[in-house]
Amino acid sequence: MNINDKSDEEILEIAHPMWDELVQFSNKGQYGKFIRKFSYELLLGLNEVELGKQFAHSELSRNLVEERDFLGLIRRGEHVTVLYRMRSTTKEGEWLGRMVLGYEKGEVRIFAVSIF
Repeated sequence: MNINDKSDEEILEIAHPMWDELVQFSNKGQYGKFIRKFSYELLLGLNEVELGKQFAHSELSRNLVEERDFLGLIRRGEHVTVLYRMRSTTKEGEWLGRMVLGYEKGEVRIFAVSIF
């Protein structure tokens, strides 16, 4: 399966709830729940100790405003990148949220995620 065979609307029906869960789990510091929809490929590449430290101590990742502004989709190969404008409850300004989705063993999984 290729996620790019789906329409924009079908992708967003999948992407928005996944992003909302990431924000919720990030704000609560629930690292185990945060990574539960990551692809096996992404999990293999993570330095979980270092990521866990960053996750626990990042002011931004623990204080995201739950409302998001969808900015667009970028389709490439067998993945789609979903872009969001994000804000913080403690830091002034805006950040770019990025989530890369694709199929792994018949399920849509997260292949990359970042906020910068």
